[in-house]
Amino acid sequence: MRAWGGAVALLLAGCVAPAEPMAAPATTPAPRPAPAPVAIPLTPFRWTGQPSQGGLIHGQAPTGAVSVTLDGQALPLAPDGAFLAGFDRDAGPSAELIASLSDGRQVRQPLTIAPRAWRIERLDTLPKYPVPDPELQRLRPPELARIRAARALATDAQGWRQTLAWPVKGRISGLFGAQRVYRGEPGSYHSGTDVAASTGTIVRAPADGVVILAAEQPFTLEGHLLMLDHGQGLNSAFLHLSRIDVRVGEHVRQGQPIGAVGATGRVTGPHLHWSLQWRGRKLDPLLVTGPMP
Repeated sequence: MRAWGGAVALLLAGCVAPAEPMAAPATTPAPRPAPAPVAIPLTPFRWTGQPSQGGLIHGQAPTGAVSVTLDGQALPLAPDGAFLAGFDRDAGPSAELIASLSDGRQVRQPLTIAPRAWRIERLDTLPKYPVPDPELQRLRPPELARIRAARALATDAQGWRQTLAWPVKGRISGLFGAQRVYRGEPGSYHSGTDVAASTGTIVRAPADGVVILAAEQPFTLEGHLLMLDHGQGLNSAFLHLSRIDVRVGEHVRQGQPIGAVGATGRVTGPHLHWSLQWRGRKLDPLLVTGPMP
């Protein structure tokens, strides 16, 4: 029995697997350094047009710009970095564009606003204000409210990207910015450009736009008034029309007939008064569009 037990013990001992050597601990690879951030190259503002009183520029923001301001006022910025900037008839001598980049840096661009020599007519024998017209005082406030409401509308129009064309071709009979001074007191300056033309002459859209006002009944001063929004805060107004051929909300294309010249409202003869505004700043159509063909 002892021999048998010893054999069993030896047999069992032979079934025990030899101990395996312990594996070496896995080594953790050293972390790779994070790639250095690629700095956005500082590119300048670019623009076409004239930074002058009554002028308008089509601008391109620096690379990486997320916002642009003009003298602290935020400007609408298109996805491709394009924007508009306009300068009122009475704009000061300087302005500044600032672009904020996505990395927190800024690009500043000072602008020198060229002054203009306006046509001033001095009338030393006439008072500034004529005798008040009760009918005008009654009708004017709601008319002005409609004009303000129209100009406050924002549409998807893209005409602001185009080079504006003259809505009517003819002799320029009234200049933007012209002003009368009554006994030393300045009156309101002429807010648009007048083009002499006969009644019924076709008026065409100077750029793509959306109709934001089409007066069914003549306004006391403007007569049949039509207004287009061209996008980015730029809008046109066409005064004294004999008829209007489009409706509010309608999209129109550059060169499309939109109405006809007339002599409605307070005028002395048939002509088209065309005015341009950008975000409340009054612009000179002759300067923005270029010389009459």
